[in-house]
Amino acid sequence: MGKNWLESNTFHHSKFADIGNLVKAKQEKSLIISLCLPTLNEEKTIAKEIVIMKSELMDRHKLLDEIIVIDSGSSDKTREIADHYGADVYLSDDILPNLEPYKGKGENLWKALFIAKGDIIVYLDTDIKNIHHRFAYALIGPLLLQEGIKYTKAFYDRPIAEGANGIRPTGGGRVTELVIRPLFALFFPELTQIVQPLSGEYAGYRSLFEKLLFPIGYGIETSMIIEIYKNWGLDVIAQVDLDRRVHRNQSTKSLGKMSFAILQRFLARISDYGMIQLKTELYDQMKQFVHLPQVYQQEIYAFQKQERPPMITIPEYREKFINR
Repeated sequence: MGKNWLESNTFHHSKFADIGNLVKAKQEKSLIISLCLPTLNEEKTIAKEIVIMKSELMDRHKLLDEIIVIDSGSSDKTREIADHYGADVYLSDDILPNLEPYKGKGENLWKALFIAKGDIIVYLDTDIKNIHHRFAYALIGPLLLQEGIKYTKAFYDRPIAEGANGIRPTGGGRVTELVIRPLFALFFPELTQIVQPLSGEYAGYRSLFEKLLFPIGYGIETSMIIEIYKNWGLDVIAQVDLDRRVHRNQSTKSLGKMSFAILQRFLARISDYGMIQLKTELYDQMKQFVHLPQVYQQEIYAFQKQERPPMITIPEYREKFINR
């Protein structure tokens, strides 16, 4: 096990608080940096996220070169709000329209590679209630200042917002501790050093992202870590402590769906690498139950099997970024 990785590749966001130094490093390396925000019905939080990132990291400091929103088809005013506050807004279905459109976070992240101009791409979730520009600059910092780092991952304390009841100081990260960390311990013990493998905030070089598979639904973060580890090793990964991230609470049932999809993707990925042999096809449905008066109502959750190939294999992408 890489016993020194946790010490050498784990950072606190304060190490990168000198944003002027980051801008200088970016300019010296002649790099373009894009921020990608995948959205679906985030009208309550998207404005604040864009305003903070744009004012601090584009207007005050020239660290970001663009903020793009890739939307899955919001039924609220997410796209209108994002456009009003200065983001470049795209409907996912309109990108690479010759391909069958899918719905899911992984689809938005994948299509962002085709839209974004950056050599470095930062992906941030858009439901963060305590958004701060450190969520972006601290992930960019190791990519600019630490030799050999190609991918950065956020971790933090995870209190849960409970509506009118305020903030519960603990309770986040249940799927990580009950599903992902035990799986990593069994198959990839080195990866147990990653504090929050399911965090939705990460950044990396285009040259890495374009070579990865992108599962459409839940499982994108786990799949990404495994592929990066298997192809480039643990040393290209860094993790950054962002202190605290407040997010909305999810029900146990919702976390069950997430766990099911992550398990599906994890088993499929390690099967691809020949680490296990699946002698039966994995089922793609899970039954859950709702307790109604005097009856249990059955609900069936269907897993999204779709997965996008590495973007570098798409002819339109190669024409735009590789063969230019």
